[in-house]
Amino acid sequence: MRKYSRGEFLGLGAILAGAATLAKLPFGKAAAQAPRLAPLPPESPDLILVNGRVLTQDAALPRAQAFAVKAGRFSAVGTNAEIRNLATSATRVMDAANMTVLPGFMDCHCHPSGVNELYEVNANLRSVREIQEALRKKLATTQPGFWINGYMFDDTKLSDGPLTRAALDAVSTNHPIGVHHRGGHTSWYNSKAFELANVTKATPDPSDGRFFRDANGELTGRVAELARGVVNRGGQRERHTPEQQRERARQGMMHISKLFAATGLTTVHDAGAGAGTIRAYEDARAAGELRHRAYMMIRGAYEQLRDAGVYTGFGDEWIRVGGRKVTADGSASERTMRMSTPYVGTNDYGIATMTQEQIHEAVDDAHRNNWQIGVHANGDVTIDMTLNAFERALKQWPHPDRRHRIEHCTLVNPDLVRRIKATGSIPTPFWTYVYYHGEKWAEYGEEKTRNMFPHRSFLDAGITVPGASDYGPGPFEPLMAIQSMVTRADYKGRVWGANQKVTVDEAIRIATVNGAYASYEEKTKGKIMAGMLADFVILEKDPHDVPPETIKDIRVARTVAGGRTTYEA
Repeated sequence: MRKYSRGEFLGLGAILAGAATLAKLPFGKAAAQAPRLAPLPPESPDLILVNGRVLTQDAALPRAQAFAVKAGRFSAVGTNAEIRNLATSATRVMDAANMTVLPGFMDCHCHPSGVNELYEVNANLRSVREIQEALRKKLATTQPGFWINGYMFDDTKLSDGPLTRAALDAVSTNHPIGVHHRGGHTSWYNSKAFELANVTKATPDPSDGRFFRDANGELTGRVAELARGVVNRGGQRERHTPEQQRERARQGMMHISKLFAATGLTTVHDAGAGAGTIRAYEDARAAGELRHRAYMMIRGAYEQLRDAGVYTGFGDEWIRVGGRKVTADGSASERTMRMSTPYVGTNDYGIATMTQEQIHEAVDDAHRNNWQIGVHANGDVTIDMTLNAFERALKQWPHPDRRHRIEHCTLVNPDLVRRIKATGSIPTPFWTYVYYHGEKWAEYGEEKTRNMFPHRSFLDAGITVPGASDYGPGPFEPLMAIQSMVTRADYKGRVWGANQKVTVDEAIRIATVNGAYASYEEKTKGKIMAGMLADFVILEKDPHDVPPETIKDIRVARTVAGGRTTYEA
């Protein structure tokens, strides 16, 4: 196995920059956990918060009025009088004005896409006409024959759809055009894109993708899963120097981090980080504009990091290497996930993008090299395949607390839930999907929706289930997520799988305590208690006190990470 030099490793993304600050998470014989914290400094607190309705998530002290912060961590929690007594003239005082204070929210599966938001065409629009207009604006500043790309498209929210190859041809027949679904698994292309890729109506579908055709066998423009790679290989794209790419990535990271903080997020699990992403986190931090903590699920740079001796837990309290990430099937929102029964009214069972053997190989490699692994598996077929791999790896190489993850884990049954519990696996189901993507669930049918995004089933089985947006596919706002899990109602008020409702208290724990567990950080974050990282959010209203269907409308007054305000209304 090749060993990389330090210089080579730094070139992967600067994850070892400032090596003195890197902390290795224990991940060997004993259960993987966050490092033990040093004794708290005896000096007076840097900050105290008073007059709060503090919901600590600490069973020993569930509610409090106030707390103190020292060196980025909570140092004391109690009454107003107790905490005021600790303050000196040098202590900052934050008056919560009787607002509700919670631990910082955690999104355990997200794809920060700040670069796309800043530099590409935003196709999150509600008509084909609007999308065409947005693409034409980009056309005016794009070199002849170069690609034009739109992102964040949602096919089910068009007032005049569908989007077709012909509609994109109306924008240009000289430029290749790709409009990419916010779900990340399907794209729509114009004729020029197919031409440059030598894809015709006679081109066979690859085993792990699909070229969609109409009743006459003509290409509609829609392409799913890995078939997109075939189309994307053709044509010319805008080129940037390494310096320009790095600056774009830095700007994008700073932009998305600011958006996260405004919603109360203090930790985000990046579910597909590569070398450039790692560097972007470090560059944003160096600029003082990284407002959220990152747990990076590594995709493109896994082999290089593994061979350099890195494994799950490397990093510090702000930027930490998480697990390996692989993708085994399609999308829930794009209706391509692989299931044992077909979509309503079709013979379509979805698409698997990995074989059982490929999943075994990926899991075995991660498991043996002290890596957590997150397998993207939406449908019950691929969840079963993933659990086969987890069970095999744990039997061959036992470990008391590996916490391998099933990313999304959308459609389950009682046996799959039992096996998830037995293997100590962590499912990360979508938490804003019921609300935001309601128009899609009719294609699954009533029986399936009773077993989709099954937070209730997981909690009842004693599984520590966290929350996950999968942004861009789903909105990342945690309060929308809490409402979605509590009501199981979409934006039109339609209820999908009422049996999976959770309580407000349970939803808050999913967004805080359980999120910390998914990254082995339950001893450092997720609660407001002495010794924990001082990550918290102040809400103008208590989610318990408002009608459940209005939780998403609660205003975030302030977000604080490590004792530093990252957002203030």
